[in-house]
Amino acid sequence: MKITDSIKYVGVYDGDIDLFEGQYKVPGVSYNSYIVFDDKIAVMDTVDARKTNEWLANVEAALNGKAPDYLVIAHLEPDHSGSIQAMADKYPEMKLVMTAKALSMLPQFVDAALAARAVAVKENDTLALGAHTLQFITAPMVHWPEVMLSYERSEKVLFSADAFGTFGNPETDPWLPEARRYYFNIVGKYGAPVTALLKKAAALDIAAICPLHGPVMKEDLGKYLALYDAWSAYRPEAEGVFIAFTSVYGHTRAAAETLAKTLEQAGTPVRCMDLARSDLAEAVAQAFRYDRLVLASTSYNGGVYPRMRQFLDELAEHGFQNRRVGIVENGSWAPCAAKTILARLEGCKNLTFLEPTVTIRSALDGESREALNNLAEALK
Repeated sequence: MKITDSIKYVGVYDGDIDLFEGQYKVPGVSYNSYIVFDDKIAVMDTVDARKTNEWLANVEAALNGKAPDYLVIAHLEPDHSGSIQAMADKYPEMKLVMTAKALSMLPQFVDAALAARAVAVKENDTLALGAHTLQFITAPMVHWPEVMLSYERSEKVLFSADAFGTFGNPETDPWLPEARRYYFNIVGKYGAPVTALLKKAAALDIAAICPLHGPVMKEDLGKYLALYDAWSAYRPEAEGVFIAFTSVYGHTRAAAETLAKTLEQAGTPVRCMDLARSDLAEAVAQAFRYDRLVLASTSYNGGVYPRMRQFLDELAEHGFQNRRVGIVENGSWAPCAAKTILARLEGCKNLTFLEPTVTIRSALDGESREALNNLAEALK
């Protein structure tokens, strides 16, 4: 694929992978790599070792007998560094360009002897290729400490590392759902570093964004930048209520669905998910998407249902904040889910817990239905 006349895509798509980072269910994922052609040739990143041979074939075909002068390494996570050694072995004159932090970490991923071929760069250093010049932008903790982006000045192309990445097939899967799920589960904890990076990006005239996963973006870039700005600041993307529930015999499900119906009839957008039967990474993304959250759970073993506990821990770990939250608990003899939910979220910032907390004893009755209606009013 041609990005511009001088920049080509040589990445690969992995449709066989089932879990990204060993935990996130994915419909597949692309490992993106690019080549900038000029008097000097720069290859931008490698790919996961799962796809080394296919990627090397792409690179060789694009080079058409030429040898690259540089391999620019934005990020050392194995899904991008997995083919560095093979590439360096194939092109022994090629230099490796990376941050000083990446250089210090390099021997963890490749033969330590490769450090002798490395060029360490810092913020705003440049690499002249001819008519093209790469400007380097450090991005520590987006989402590893050694990360850098590269901005090609003449054609205004930003090679954005893992920023703006997505799961899925870049040719067929829509950007937003997979980008949201990718961001909040992979990068979401690091909102402040992402905000700092966006401030740097605002000073650049960007015509195209080339991430390490997902599609290349050339149109309506303001939309993507605005979403990242909201996400990194933990602002809701949309108005609406996300109801996350767990249910053993269906009574808590019935309460969650009753609440959803009441809100929808009032014109409030609602998304409802059974945590036991849903992708937890998607549930995390939806919790960050909307400005209101309802947690409805069975009491269990003196606490909260295990899948809800896992969900709460994921929210807390990823910096959940700035939301209004309603709680529905169910317990046949000793309701304790609400107390546990509050304890699990006590470290989260700027959460407003709405009244009333709805307590159900086994199944909805007149009293708990009235409380559920009052919660619906508070959520509108």
